[in-house]
Amino acid sequence: MKFSKLCFAFILIGTATFAQSKKNYNQYVNPFIGTGGHGHTYPGPALPFGMIQPGPDTRLEGWDGCSGYHYSDSVVYGFSQTHLSGTGVEDYCDFLLMPTVGKPQFLNTEYASPFQKQNEKASPGYYTTFLDKYQVKAEVTATRRTGLYKFTYPKSSESNIIIDLKHRDKVLDSWVEIVNDREIRGYRKSSAWAKAQELYFHVRYNKPFKAYGIAVNDELQPNLKKARGTNIKLYIQFETSNQEAVLANIAISAVDETGALKNLNTAIDGFNFDKTLQKAQQDWNKELAKIEVESNNTKNLTTFYTALYHSLLNPNLYMDVDNRYRGLDNKIHTANGFEYYTVFSLWDTYRTENPLLTLIDRKRTLDFIKTFLAMHQQGGLLPVWPLANYETYCMIGNHAIPVITDAYAKGIRGFDTKLALQAMKHAVNRKQFGIDVYAKNGAVLADVEHESASKTVEYAYDDWCIAQFAKMIGATADYQTYMARAQNWKNVYDPSTGHIRARNNGGWWKPFNPTEVNNNYTEGNSWHYSFSTQQDVNGHMQMMGGEKAYQAKLDELFTTKQGLTGRDQSDITGLIGQYAHGNEPSHHMAYLFNFTSHPEKTQYYVNKIMNEQYHDQPDGLSGNEDCGQMSAWLVMSAMGFYPVSPGNNMYIIGTPWFKKMSISLENGKKIVIDAPNRTEENYYIKGISINGKTHNQLYLDFADLANGAIVNFNMSAQPDMNYLNSLKKPVMKIGGTLIVPNPIIEGPQETFKNKATVTLSDALASASIYYTTDGTQPNPSSKKYTTPFEISDDITIKAIAYQKGYQTSYVSVAVYKRINNNYSIKVNSEINKSFTGGGNDALIDGVRGAINWRIGNRWQGVWGKDFEVVLDLGKSQHVNSVSVGALQDTQAWIIFPPTTEFLIAGDDMNFKSIGTVKAPAEAKDYNIQIKEIGTKVNSDCRYIKIVAKNYGTLPSWHEGAGGLAHTFFDEITVK
Repeated sequence: MKFSKLCFAFILIGTATFAQSKKNYNQYVNPFIGTGGHGHTYPGPALPFGMIQPGPDTRLEGWDGCSGYHYSDSVVYGFSQTHLSGTGVEDYCDFLLMPTVGKPQFLNTEYASPFQKQNEKASPGYYTTFLDKYQVKAEVTATRRTGLYKFTYPKSSESNIIIDLKHRDKVLDSWVEIVNDREIRGYRKSSAWAKAQELYFHVRYNKPFKAYGIAVNDELQPNLKKARGTNIKLYIQFETSNQEAVLANIAISAVDETGALKNLNTAIDGFNFDKTLQKAQQDWNKELAKIEVESNNTKNLTTFYTALYHSLLNPNLYMDVDNRYRGLDNKIHTANGFEYYTVFSLWDTYRTENPLLTLIDRKRTLDFIKTFLAMHQQGGLLPVWPLANYETYCMIGNHAIPVITDAYAKGIRGFDTKLALQAMKHAVNRKQFGIDVYAKNGAVLADVEHESASKTVEYAYDDWCIAQFAKMIGATADYQTYMARAQNWKNVYDPSTGHIRARNNGGWWKPFNPTEVNNNYTEGNSWHYSFSTQQDVNGHMQMMGGEKAYQAKLDELFTTKQGLTGRDQSDITGLIGQYAHGNEPSHHMAYLFNFTSHPEKTQYYVNKIMNEQYHDQPDGLSGNEDCGQMSAWLVMSAMGFYPVSPGNNMYIIGTPWFKKMSISLENGKKIVIDAPNRTEENYYIKGISINGKTHNQLYLDFADLANGAIVNFNMSAQPDMNYLNSLKKPVMKIGGTLIVPNPIIEGPQETFKNKATVTLSDALASASIYYTTDGTQPNPSSKKYTTPFEISDDITIKAIAYQKGYQTSYVSVAVYKRINNNYSIKVNSEINKSFTGGGNDALIDGVRGAINWRIGNRWQGVWGKDFEVVLDLGKSQHVNSVSVGALQDTQAWIIFPPTTEFLIAGDDMNFKSIGTVKAPAEAKDYNIQIKEIGTKVNSDCRYIKIVAKNYGTLPSWHEGAGGLAHTFFDEITVK
C-alpha cells in the first residue's frame, strides 16, 4: 500500500541473458528494509516465489510481529520455515529449529537467546546471526522447496537442536517421528489466519546425532521414537569440536510426509552450504537483472532493488516436486502443465504487483491464472485471499478478476477463457459480503452490510473488468450487463459533498465527515475511496461538474490540513494531506492529475512519494509491504509510468526516478527508459519520445512497449505548463448506455417525533423522480417529485429516477417510524463520534441495533469511560421494570459493563439506587452477543438513571492488551 516515481527507456531481453549478467544486483538488496516500522517483512532467505522461507523468529505475537520478526527485537526464539511478507495478520512460522548448548530446554522463554545487531546480516538467499547465549553462529540459505541451516558450535558434548511443533499458532494436531539417527519427520495442523493449515516436514542432518528426546506437554518421555499431540517438542544432541558446523537440510510439504521427503531429495547439493548459497544468489541475480538501473545514488539503488526483491517473493509455490498440492477443498490434486501457488494478497496486489509481473514475468502470471481457475473448481470460488489450503476471505472485492483481465488484455493466453468468465460471474453473483445486496440495489447498503461504501466502488471496478474480459472474448451480452454495473459507483457519489458516501435508509449515512475512519469504509475514510473510480475517471469528472471541480477536489486530497478522525486504524499511514500511501486504495491517485489541466502535480507528487515514503533503512516502508504491492508501486513508478486501471492497456505517465533503466521482457526485447538529465531537482517532464519519434500523450499503451522500445524523457526543474497541456490527456470513461444514479431520500435518520420533512434528489440533476408512500414499486405513473413533503406517521417511501436515453435507476427505499412516547433523554457521557446511534434519542427510538454492530447507525458507544444516562418519562408513573440492551464483541474490544446500577427519582430528581446488576457474560466469552441488562422497579417514578461501569484497560489475555474497552448500548425498555 505505498510508493514512488521516475523517467526511463526500456528494452527487453530473453531469460537466457539474465544468467549472463555480470553485474551483481544482489549487492543492492537489503532484506532488512521493511522489518522495522510497520513494514512487516522478514529478513530470512527465500528464492523468488519459493515454497519455503526459512529464517529467524524474534516476535511471537502482535501486529508488528505478523512476519515473526521485527528489527527492534534483540532476542531470537529460533528459526521457522515459513514466513509472510508484509501482511497485516499473523500466521505461518511453522516448525521451529533452535540450536542450543547444555541441558535441553523446552520452553521458548528458556531456550531463546539474545543476539547483537552487529552480528546479524542478510542478503538475497542468506541470513546469519550469532546466538550470544550459546556462542553459536547460525546461517541459513534456501532452494525453492528446502532450507539449509549451518549451525557452528563451540566445543561441547551437549550441542543440541530443539524442534518445537507448538511454536506460534494454535496447534490442532501434530506428530513427530525419529526416522533414523540423521533424519526426523513430522506434521502439524494449526489454526491462525488459516484455520486448518496442514504441513509436513522432513529434516536430514550431515552427521548422526548421539541422543534425542521427545517432550509431550513439555515433559520428556523416555524411549519414544514417535509422539502425537498438541504440544510436541524434541531435541537431538551432538558432540561437537570447537567451531564444528552441524548442517540441517529441511523440506516441507502440504501434501504428506512422502512429499516432504521427495522435496528434500531435490536438494541435489545436499550439505554443500556454499554451493547452495551460490545457486540462490545466481537465481536472485537473474531475476533482479530483469530491470537494470544506472545510477550513482547507492541509497536509491538499494531502495529500488530491495523493492524489486520484495516484489518477487510472493505469491509462493505450493506444489511438491511431483506436482501434487493440497487444494482449497483440502483434497490432494495434481497440477498438469502449470505450477500451483498460494499467498495471493489480491486486494493489494491487483493494483501494481500483478501488473508488474504481467510485464516482466508473463509465464508465472499464466500459472497464477491457472491456479485461480483450479481454486474456483476445487474451492468453489475465485480466490479472495487464499493462504495455504484455506480461503481467508480477507479484505473486500473479487480481485482475481482484474488480474485475469489485465493479463488477457496484454496478450497472455493459454487458459480456458469460458471457464474464466464463468468463474468471474459466479464470484460477483453470490450471496456473501453484500454482493447480493449490491446486485439488487446497485449499491451495498450501510444498514445491511458494513464497509458498504468501499465495497460498492470495488465491486463496480470488478464488474468493469468482467465487461472488458467479456468484450475481448466476444460475450457481448455479458459486456453490456457488466458495463452497466460498472457504473454503480455513481450510486454512492454524493454531489453535495463531492465524496463517496455510505447509503443508509434511502439516503446518506449521517453525520458525515470525510476524514472519519468508520465502518462504512475498509481501512480508511471517505477521502481514501472518493477517487476509487479508476474505470470511469472522466465520468466521475463530469458528475463532479467538470475538470476544474475534479482537479480542485483532487488537490484538496493532497493539501488538506485536516487530520484523521474517528477510530484508530493502524493501516492508515504515509499521509500527504488525506492521501495515505501506507495503504492500497490511495495508490493510483497521484496519477489522476494527468486527467486534468495540471499534470505537473502528478510529477510533483509521484516524485515526492518516491523520495519521502521509501528509503534504505529498516523503517523504509510507510506501511505494510502487503506481499509485494508497496514495493511494486515504487518499481513501476520508477519506470515513469503506472497502471491506474489494470484491465486495460494504458499506462499513465508519471516521472522516472533514474537516468536510465532497462527492462528485459520474455520475448527477448527490452524497454529502455532514458532520462539523461534527470536529477534530484529535474523531475518535471518537458519532452517525450519513443524510438526517436515525438510522443504527444500523457500515457503509454502496452503496444508501445510490448516489442521493446526506447522511451526518452527530457527533464527540467520547472514545469512547462504550455508543453504539458499540449499533450493528449488520457481518457477513462464508460460510454454506451449510462445509468441514472439511485435517487436520494433525505429525511430523519430512521425515526422522528411529531412531524418530519422529506426531500428527494438525484446526482443526475436532470433526472425525473417518481415515488410511492404505500410500499408499492414506483414507476413513471407514480407521483412525480417536485417539492419537499411532510410526514407525520410511520411510512415507507420508494423512489425511482428516470432520464431519457439512460438506464433507469434502482429503487431507493426509506422506512421512517414515528416515536409515540413522550420520553426525553439526557446522556451524561461522551459518546464515541463513530457510534452515535443516530442522535440523542437513539436509546428510546424503538429501533434496535443488530448483532452485526458495524451496520446501520443504531448502537451508542462509549470508549474507556463510564456510561451515564437519565431518562425522563415526562410525568410520574408506575414502573414495573427497566432494562437496557448491551452488546459484547470481545475481539473488537466491546465488553459488557462489569456492573450497571439503576436509580430512580420523582419530580425532585433525588435519585435512589434500586439495584446493581453484574455483567451478563464473562469478558473472556468471545461470542458476539446482545443481552438485556435490567432490574425490577415496582415503584412510581419520573426519572430513571442508568450508570454502567466501563471494563477499563484490556488485560494481558486480550489481543489489544493495554487498550481501553468500549461499551455499546441500544434501546432502554421501560415496562
